[in-house]
Formats: sequence, structure tokens, C-alpha cells
Amino acid sequence: WILVSRMEAYEPPVVPPGVDPLYIAITRFNRRDYAATIALCTQLLEAQPFDQAAWYLKTRALTMAVWVDDVEVEEEGVADVLLDDNATAAMPRPGTSLARPMTGVAAGGLNAGVRPTSSSGRPTTGFARAGTGTGRPGTQSRGGTAGGGVAAAMMGARPGTSRPMTSFGRLVRLGTASLAAASVNGAGGGGAFILVDKLDLRKYAARPALARALFEYIMYHDHNPKKALELAALATSAADFGDWWWKERLGKCYLQLGLLRDAEKQLRSAILAQPTVLANLELARVYLKLDQPNAALEIYAKAAELFPHDVALIVGQARTCDVLNEGTKAIVHYKRALQLDATHVEALACLAAHHFYTDQPELALRFFRRLLQLGVSSPALWNNLGLSCFFSAQYDLCLAAFERALALASDAESGDVWYNVGQVAIGIGDLGLAYQAFKIAISVDSNHVESYANLGVLELRKGNIDAARSNFQTVQEMAPYMFEPFFNGALLAFKLGDFQESYELVMKAILAFPEHTDSHELLRQLRQQFSSL
Repeated sequence: WILVSRMEAYEPPVVPPGVDPLYIAITRFNRRDYAATIALCTQLLEAQPFDQAAWYLKTRALTMAVWVDDVEVEEEGVADVLLDDNATAAMPRPGTSLARPMTGVAAGGLNAGVRPTSSSGRPTTGFARAGTGTGRPGTQSRGGTAGGGVAAAMMGARPGTSRPMTSFGRLVRLGTASLAAASVNGAGGGGAFILVDKLDLRKYAARPALARALFEYIMYHDHNPKKALELAALATSAADFGDWWWKERLGKCYLQLGLLRDAEKQLRSAILAQPTVLANLELARVYLKLDQPNAALEIYAKAAELFPHDVALIVGQARTCDVLNEGTKAIVHYKRALQLDATHVEALACLAAHHFYTDQPELALRFFRRLLQLGVSSPALWNNLGLSCFFSAQYDLCLAAFERALALASDAESGDVWYNVGQVAIGIGDLGLAYQAFKIAISVDSNHVESYANLGVLELRKGNIDAARSNFQTVQEMAPYMFEPFFNGALLAFKLGDFQESYELVMKAILAFPEHTDSHELLRQLRQQFSSL
């Protein structure tokens, strides 16, 4: 939006005598000075409204000024989730659906006792990707254990808000910004530059160069996939259905409109005519939305053979493996990505998290320092640096890193930082500091379930049984994907003699983490108690 505000106050550059203004506009466009390009083309169009070269250049400049890489736009709004009528398997096999990833350590899954899980019920990966902060209702990693169903989908991802995310929220926001500058972008000083609803799209479809520029304008500037689809269909027909570019754009339109099977057909046809990286990435997105991750992995693998030096395809495989809880395979792909691009932030962060949770904090520290060298400076990075320094016995750097994290953290992030300060305090034996840190984390973020869980344990050590049970119950309601509060509550109920409650809670703990040996041992003791009654 800063770009739009600059265009509003931008004056056209001075054209030297004897120089074609269109040439100056083209050079400014090549230097990505889109505001100057738009201003110059507007002057040319005011003098000659039928100048096709100026019209084409201004269309391209308006498009590139608000262009966004929509391959990375993975958010799913409430409308996308609740109104999705694509049929998927009700009881898929583990590892074949996003709703049921691999669960066993022997089968390649990650150990939930070593690596914590996110709010979507999947292990943390070290990199916050779009659309992974919250799970789809009813599709968390333990099928059927999603908390709240529709109510969970209607809640916002940020603490303290109940506003759900709308469908294609990022695109809608960008469209709002572009519409705010419509009076500036108009050729005559007012109104929209192109009134798409009044255009004869058949006339433009017969002119490939103008049609492509117009399509990009409708898609990225006006955010009108229906009109873009109409233009793409007419242009494909005009090209005798042999132009792979239009087929790929048809697939993109169908994907945005939620017509996934039609998008699959068009993208497969485009790949058959001309294999491209973008078409393969879009086709993999289609299969992920259809809940067919193995098909997406197959697309990524075939495309990686054709384009072995493209990092996006390799990272796509790694992300899908992460979603399926196949951490070992994901790490292999992240290492391949780093071999091709040593500055890939996502691969560095995920490898750092992997080494940290596999008891290699020294290696994790090297990756985090590499991220600092690349110019990344965020509260999460300084927080992870502090934890890595603490567990690698570099105590002099630990507190400084946490101080930097707290200085940079916003209200939504400071809860996690204070929680990790509490973990460090527990590590050095200062339970008073840990108690205060967890209390601060809860005061900042009332939905911070990990702090509630640790406060329950500290209250139990103090002998406050009622407070401990209350904290455990809070976590059980807010985070049904965590096994620790269920096991702690079951153990507390067992010691208090409430065997029935203990049995119910330990069964939920085993459902969340089937390989937890302490839960199985407690269940065995409960069965002995029941058999003796």
C-alpha cells in the first residue's frame, strides 16, 4: 500500500528535449519505477487515447505495481473451509491424507515427546508458513480430535480476536489498495483505467500480446478471476487450444474459483504441451487442496527431474513431507535445497529446528547465526538463539539473546519469549523466576496453553492441587492435540484415587501420543486396580 500512496503523490519525470517520452517510460519500467511509468503513460494517453504502446505499458506497470507471488498464498478462509464440497476419504490410511499424517516413530513420524506440536496438531517445523497456523476443522493430526469444529474455524488466528479470515484475504486487501488509487490511475484523471465489464473481450482475445497484458491486469490488479477466466477461455479458443500459456492461466483461474478438477485438467494439459515450473507448482497446490498429498509429491518429484536446479520444487516436497509428519524425508529435501541456494531462509530455519530437537543445539546455533548473517532479525530468531545458546552451555550469550527478543517482540510474540525464559529458569533451578515468567506469558497471551501446562506442574510442586487441576483442565479444553495435560491430569487423578477420571484422561493422552510409555504404564496400573475391585 505504500507503493500506491507514492503513486498518488508522484509527479511525472521531466523528459529531456528531443527524447521520446515512451522511451523514458520503458526505461523507468525496466528499472521497476512503476509510478514514473504510470505518470508518463497517462500523459501520453491524454494526448493520444488510442496509443496502444502507451496503453500496453501502463497496463503492465499497474499490474506489476500490485503483483504478488500467488503461489505462496496458501491461506484458507472460512468460506474455503466450510463451503468446500470436494469429496475426500472419510477414513484415510495414515500418510495418505493431510487429515491423517504418519503417527508412529518407526513409520517415519516425529516423536511428540521430543518435538512439540503446533495448534494444527502437527510438529513444529521452524518456519511459520502461510495457512499452517490453524488446522482445518475436523482434520487435525489425530483424525476427529479437532477442537471446536466450525467454532474453531470461525476463530481468528491472533489471540484476542474472533474475526475469521476471509477467502483469499491477502488478495482482497491488495485489491482494496488498488481501488483506492483508481482515480489516480485513470487515463483521464478520474475513474478506473480499464472498465473490464464494458470491454469486448473477443476483440482482445484475437490479439495475443494485448490479451496477455489485459489478463494479468484483470487477475492481479482488479482481482476478478471470473472475467480473467472468460478472457482466457476466448484466447484459448482463438489459439486453437494449442497455447500452453493460456491453459496454465485457465488452471490458475479455476484454482482461485475453487473448481479444482477443472484446474487439474487445464494444468495437466499445459504441462503436456510445455512443462514449466509454475504449472507444476500450481498442479501440486490443486492436489494438496484435494487432500491428495502423495499425488502432489509425485508431481514435485517428476518436475524436479525436469528442473533439477529449481529450489521451489524441492522445498515443496519438503513442506508436504512436513505436513505428513515424515520429518526424515523432509530434512533430506531441505539439505538439497541448501545445496542449490545457500541463502534459503526456510531451509535454514527448518534444519536448525531439526538439529535443536535432536539434541544437537550446537549445530542449530550455527544455522541460526547464518540466518543473522543473512539479515534476518526477528523475535523468533533471537528467541531460538537464546535457547540454542543455553542448551549448548553458552550462558553468556543466552540472556542477551532473550533481552533482544523481548525488545523486538510484539504483544502477540512476547508470550512465547517469556515462556522460553521460564524454561531456561527451570533449567537453572530457579522455580520462582519460572513461575513469574509463565504468569507474564499468560497475562500477555491468555491462550498460551504451554504456559498453563507448566504452571500446573509448578502449582503441583507447591502443593496447590486445586490450582494445578484447574490449569490442566484449561489446557485440555484449549489444546486437545497435546498429550502432556491429559497425562498430568490422569496421574494427579490416580494419586487422588479418582481412577475413572484417570482412565478417561490417560486414554486421551494415548490417543494424542500412542508411543508414550508412561501413559501405557499408568493404563496398566489402572487396569490392575479395576481388576482387583
